[in-house]
Amino acid sequence: MDQLIHVLSHLQEYILPLFSWMGNWSYVTLFLLIFAETGLVVFPWLPGESLIFVTSAIAAATQSSLNIKVLVPIFFFAAVLGDTLNFRIGMWLLHFDFINRRLHGGLERGRAFFKRYGGRAVIFGRFVPLIRTFVPLLAGTTKMNERRFTILNVIGVGLWVTVGSVLGYYFGRLPFVQAYFALIFLGVAVVGIVPGFVVGIARYLRRHSNHFYEP
Repeated sequence: MDQLIHVLSHLQEYILPLFSWMGNWSYVTLFLLIFAETGLVVFPWLPGESLIFVTSAIAAATQSSLNIKVLVPIFFFAAVLGDTLNFRIGMWLLHFDFINRRLHGGLERGRAFFKRYGGRAVIFGRFVPLIRTFVPLLAGTTKMNERRFTILNVIGVGLWVTVGSVLGYYFGRLPFVQAYFALIFLGVAVVGIVPGFVVGIARYLRRHSNHFYEP
């Protein structure tokens, strides 16, 4: 237990050497994590913005092997490609009649939603955990114009990555952040993961709500 507490309170002493040891594989791993969070609907709980913020803060450390100039384009292309895959999956699902019949009401509501908020949903929905994973999928299933989606998505991803990396890098250079890096790292990680667990619990309770009221 004491060893665990020591590790948690001195995370920077373990994370920085880990990234140094991984070398360029660090960038590959980060690319895959962001790609999975944005492109695969089964991973909406992955903390995308937390990952961008924290790794950018780590890149600000003088002894860090991570380069912010490499991180930013990696995050950008990973998110754009992930969203494109997600959008294509949504379009692909429309080829199945049983999905169209089963989700007919939802698709109509989705089309109405995008007709009203389409552009803003694609751009600013990216800043909302969980929602950003489903916006591209919904855009695909509601037959949003792919060229329009791509343009809006590039704008949204650009803003998302820029805000997360600039803030992370700036805070990572502050003496206060460097002194309490472990606590801040854990706090940001928890904030990024909690929404996924909350939604998961809510879905579970909704699915099993009838059991709680059975005599």
